[in-house]
Amino acid sequence: MTTPARPASRHHKRPKGEGQWALGYREPLNKNEENKKNDDGLNVRQRIIDIYSKGGFDSIDPSDLRGRFRWFGLYTQRRPGIDGGKTAILEPEELDDRYFMLRVRIDGGQLSLEQLRVIADISNKYGRGTADVTDRQNIQLHWIEVESVPAIWEALEAVGLSTTEACGDTPRVILGCPLAGIDAEETIDGTKPIEQIFERYIGDAAFSNLPRKFKAAVSGCTAHCTVHEINDVAFVGVVNEAGERGYDIWVGGGLSTNPMFAKRLGAFVSEERVPEVYAGVCGVFRDYGYRRLRHRARIKFLVNDWGAERFREVLEKEYLGYALPDGPAPEAPRGGRRDHVGVHPQRDGNFYVGFAPKVGRLDGDKLHLIADIAERHGSGRVRTTVEQKMVILDVAPDQVDSIVADLEAADLQVNPSTFRRQTMACTGIEYCKLAIVETKGLAGKLIDELEQRLPDFKDPLTINVNGCPNSCARIQVADIGLKGQLVVNDKGEQVEGFQIHLGGSVGLNPVFGRKVRGLKATADELPDYVERVLKNFEAQKNEGETFAAWVARADDADLK
Repeated sequence: MTTPARPASRHHKRPKGEGQWALGYREPLNKNEENKKNDDGLNVRQRIIDIYSKGGFDSIDPSDLRGRFRWFGLYTQRRPGIDGGKTAILEPEELDDRYFMLRVRIDGGQLSLEQLRVIADISNKYGRGTADVTDRQNIQLHWIEVESVPAIWEALEAVGLSTTEACGDTPRVILGCPLAGIDAEETIDGTKPIEQIFERYIGDAAFSNLPRKFKAAVSGCTAHCTVHEINDVAFVGVVNEAGERGYDIWVGGGLSTNPMFAKRLGAFVSEERVPEVYAGVCGVFRDYGYRRLRHRARIKFLVNDWGAERFREVLEKEYLGYALPDGPAPEAPRGGRRDHVGVHPQRDGNFYVGFAPKVGRLDGDKLHLIADIAERHGSGRVRTTVEQKMVILDVAPDQVDSIVADLEAADLQVNPSTFRRQTMACTGIEYCKLAIVETKGLAGKLIDELEQRLPDFKDPLTINVNGCPNSCARIQVADIGLKGQLVVNDKGEQVEGFQIHLGGSVGLNPVFGRKVRGLKATADELPDYVERVLKNFEAQKNEGETFAAWVARADDADLK
């Protein structure tokens, strides 16, 4: 006798959709998506000009204040005096200060002296002199009042700068090599594609509602200074079998709490096609990206689920309308440091001079000084880097010694220690509402301590300091990555400290930093800890061995 099939349970639930527009899930599935559907973030600009700048902070609609303001580079600062233990406990309105961080996007890191001086003037006039170079080539100002924003925009836009989509669920600043067009060793000059992408797509309503932020890089730098491995989309300079110069495309990189390396699509993109391929990838993300859960909305989750082959197929068939040719992988990055610090020759016989502000921290007066030094010794072109550093271009051979002397006199070091050169820090609790610990000041003190304790340490070594788990300072791919959290000291007190990640790297052998069980340090203990582990490294390393390679084989006891 055949047993009849059991009827389906009335409690059986359909699998939840991921909020992908292309599959018909258009209804907002969280407050962020609802806010974006109610009104495009780009529309807030006119309200800031017409209403909020005149009515002041109290006139700002909360959905604009904590949402759409980001579409124009504005975040409320953290209210002073709120400790890190309250970061995840208080409501947003309790954390908000009445002042804003303003992010000026600097696509490709390219600045003229006029632009740099305008930023310096804005810093001094409206931002209490604050100015930080970020690890995405932007400059961030603080203490900005909403009443001042229209005047700031007018000043920036008069010299070709913008804050449009510097934050928010949008196409963020496009990274580029600061030496584009002048480096004698570069594979291809990425300047033109970056300019075209900016002109065509930044501020375009077609891409102003993405599932989350979208970070891009276009570079032909042979040092791979734009760290393509951890961008949402990256175009990396290559030469194909026919000798044609173009780009290899990578998608789906990102860090934060679920770090993933980007995947190669294996396609060759000619220079003229870069903007439309960029728009195609952006379109795939917009339409197929996961919108149900905010923490799974970055493109890396889609790429991880689909794989490179399917992603390329959808990109070509549904968005480009043509197949991209296969192409080669990039060459290995040259040099042990993927930055541009120091004095180096340009292809035209002049020199560029890269220098290291301490963890990217500058001020309005210092920006003016940098502009003056560049004007005195160079041609007037200044660049920012993805390592929180800066570069002055076009220095004549007979000006090199004098520009180095001027920069060093201003504590803008051209020949810095490893610690000054390769330590980065995010904004931290000083201004950021997500932060748990202080970062900039601590990182500066750590540099000073290590320079005194280990004056002969010469190996490449990245130390990245982050105030929370979100990895704005790229802790998972640092040699020593410090993730801010509250820890208990030897007196049983809860104090600022860090979880320590060791041996992260990008390049030929990309790997996320190793977490050793129980390896944490208070802020006060950090100099002792770093000194101890670096002395172990120096005592045990093999000839030519990197810190990351040593960490991979070291005993846990030597890492504590």
